[in-house]
Amino acid sequence: MDTTNPSGDEVLRVRGLSVAFTGSGPDIPAVRAVDLSVGRGEFVALLGESGSGKSVTARAIMGLGDEHTRVTADELLLRDIDLLHLTEERRRRLRGERIALVLQDALSALNPVMTIGDQIGELFRVHRGASRKEARARAIDLLGLVGIPAPSRRVDDYPHQFSGGMRQRILIAMAIALDPELLIADEPTTALDVTVQAQILDLLGSLRDQLGMGILLITHDLGVVMEVADHVSVMYAGRIVESGSADTVFAHPAHPYTQALLRSVPQAAQRGSDLLTIPGSPPSPARVPQGCSFHPRCHLAVDACATTRPPLLEVAAGRRAACLRSEELIGELV
Repeated sequence: MDTTNPSGDEVLRVRGLSVAFTGSGPDIPAVRAVDLSVGRGEFVALLGESGSGKSVTARAIMGLGDEHTRVTADELLLRDIDLLHLTEERRRRLRGERIALVLQDALSALNPVMTIGDQIGELFRVHRGASRKEARARAIDLLGLVGIPAPSRRVDDYPHQFSGGMRQRILIAMAIALDPELLIADEPTTALDVTVQAQILDLLGSLRDQLGMGILLITHDLGVVMEVADHVSVMYAGRIVESGSADTVFAHPAHPYTQALLRSVPQAAQRGSDLLTIPGSPPSPARVPQGCSFHPRCHLAVDACATTRPPLLEVAAGRRAACLRSEELIGELV
C-alpha cells in the first residue's frame, strides 16, 4: 500500500529513484530506490546526516546532474510531466515556471555584479517576455512579499549589501517569482543564526499557505523539521529508512536511526549529563555494508541485520519503515 502522499493531490511523485556516479572505476550508488511524494500545499522534509544522499536526490529531481551522473527511476513525475525524459530546452523552461530550487549558500548563488532587481527581473524578461519596467515592478513586489524592508529602494542594491538572512529571502523571491508548483529548499537555513532561521521557516510556511505550492525541504536539522514539516522521510546511506507524518514519526519512531537522532537532541532535563551520540560514522556510498546499512551503529542490531536488508514496508497506517524490529520500536516512547 502506498502511503507516501497523504494529501491526495500529488505535485511530485518519485518511485524507485536511484542515482549513481560514474567514472573510470566502478559506479558509486549515492541514492538507492527512493520513493517520495509531495502534495499541493504540503511541507515534506527529507531528513538525514551529511552524505546520506538527500541533496543528490534533490538535484536528480531538478535534472541538475552532469555527464558522470546516472539517474534512473520507475517514476519521476511533476504532475503529469515525466522529468526523466525531457529535452534540455524543456527542462530549462520547467525550472522556475513549475519547479524551483533554493540553495543554502545565497552569496554564491547570486551574481555579485548585478543588482537584485536585475536578477529577479531577468526571470520575467526571459520567461514572460516582460519589459524592463514591468520586470522591475514585479521584482519590487516580490521583495516586499518576502519581507525585504523598503523594496523600492533596495531593488537597486547588490548582493553584498544585504545580510545573510536577507540574501536567503532574495533567493526565495527568485524561486517563487514564476509561481512554481513545487519548491525544493536545500538546507535553506544552514548558514543562518537561530533567530533568522526561524524567520526563514516562517516565511516558507507563509508562502506555502498563500501560494498553495508544495515544498520539499532538504535538511539535517531535526529542529527545523519539527517546526514546519507535515510529513518526513528519514534518509540513511542513500535509502529512505522511515517515513510518515512528522508528528507521528517523532513521537513513535519505527527505525533505530530515527530514534537515535531524536535521543541525540539536547534536552533541558539532561542538564549536567553527557549528551547521547550515535557511535561511528555514516558509511561511504562506495562501501555500504551488507544487510541493513545502519546495523554497525545500531544498539538494537541482531545477527540477521548483518545479512538481510529490510525493505521499506508499511508498519502502521501512514507509516513505513525499513527495520526488522520496527514493530517492537513503534510502541516505545523516545
